[in-house]
Amino acid sequence: QGFSSDACLFPWLPILAPSSDDALRPEKATLMCLANKGFPSDWSLSWKVDGRSSSGEESRSPGALQNDGLYSWSSTLRLPADQWEQVGSVTCEATQTVVSDIISRDQCSQS
Repeated sequence: QGFSSDACLFPWLPILAPSSDDALRPEKATLMCLANKGFPSDWSLSWKVDGRSSSGEESRSPGALQNDGLYSWSSTLRLPADQWEQVGSVTCEATQTVVSDIISRDQCSQS
């Protein structure tokens, strides 16, 4: 299955909550976001805790090309256990590289 250069597929973003293994390490809660079936490869993952940028430890993997021609990524967020106990919501966001353009005023026609 081929894709045109301007095709864009949003990845699917399930978040895995802290596991029972975290009970063995009560000082940290670890969440993982697995992004699947995105295209092209320039998506990046970021975390928000209660609507704000996370202050926890984050680690990310680069996009990996899958057999179906789509990409997958993962990101891990580690929060102190006392912070995790007070969290209302955690969001994993996928964003693409910022693309911008510029135009000067003299390129615009006056009406």
